[in-house]
Amino acid sequence: MVEDLSEDAAVSDAVQRGAYVFRAAGCHSCHTDTKGGGAPLAGGRALKTPFGTFYSPNITPHPVYGIGAWSDEDFEAALRHGVSPDGDPYYPSFPYTSYTGMSDEDIADLQAYLFAQEPVETQNKPHDLDFPYSLRFTLGLWKTMFFEAGAYQEDDQKDAAWNRGAYLTRHLGHCGECHSPRGFLGAVDDSLELAGNPEGPDGGKVPNLTPAENGLAGWSESDIAGALKIGITPEGDFLGDSMGEVIEHGTSHLSDDDLTAIAIYLKSLPANSGP
Repeated sequence: MVEDLSEDAAVSDAVQRGAYVFRAAGCHSCHTDTKGGGAPLAGGRALKTPFGTFYSPNITPHPVYGIGAWSDEDFEAALRHGVSPDGDPYYPSFPYTSYTGMSDEDIADLQAYLFAQEPVETQNKPHDLDFPYSLRFTLGLWKTMFFEAGAYQEDDQKDAAWNRGAYLTRHLGHCGECHSPRGFLGAVDDSLELAGNPEGPDGGKVPNLTPAENGLAGWSESDIAGALKIGITPEGDFLGDSMGEVIEHGTSHLSDDDLTAIAIYLKSLPANSGP
């Protein structure tokens, strides 16, 4: 089990803050092969997509198989620019396209927390991708076409709660990576932000989070915050599968203020019935 250091007075403030960032960023769910009995954060979780199967990497501080040998600059470059310590571009299955908006402090705190975890000697599994997606050198062109690095800039026309919700939803929580449709080259369609995805991870359909009739039109802000906290919809249904993991290991640990901020942001989106 990943060690929760958020209440331990003996660890640094950065590690304690990083524990919260870790929860908000959903790292546990993607980087733990729960079904395969893998160790926490040791990677190996399969992500089946129309382009092939991606396997998440080991992000424990193991110096060979994990990120233990990474410098501060390496860690920042991965999240902000989608580049490995060797200078290779990452596939956007790693949501650096969202994480790029993280603040410098959140990136540093997350690194502090991950480096405080137990190293696990588990080797990474290579991706199993279809041609031509297996040609990693094409990612440079992909990034030129679809990616722009940079920290989130607050909208001064909106209040603090809306901006916090936008930051958590768009970047730290990277909700759009699953809840927005993608084009044929795998880039998120920003014109349909959070309008649902008929071809989500593992082939599942991912629901619409805009205030459309087939989305959250009938949900109040408190309904949304409550669902993210306890995993139950206003109709009394349980949110399971991958979203259940996100709630269990992530959103259920967030503050009420942050959950409300997410709800405020989602309800402010234009209603879009989606694809």
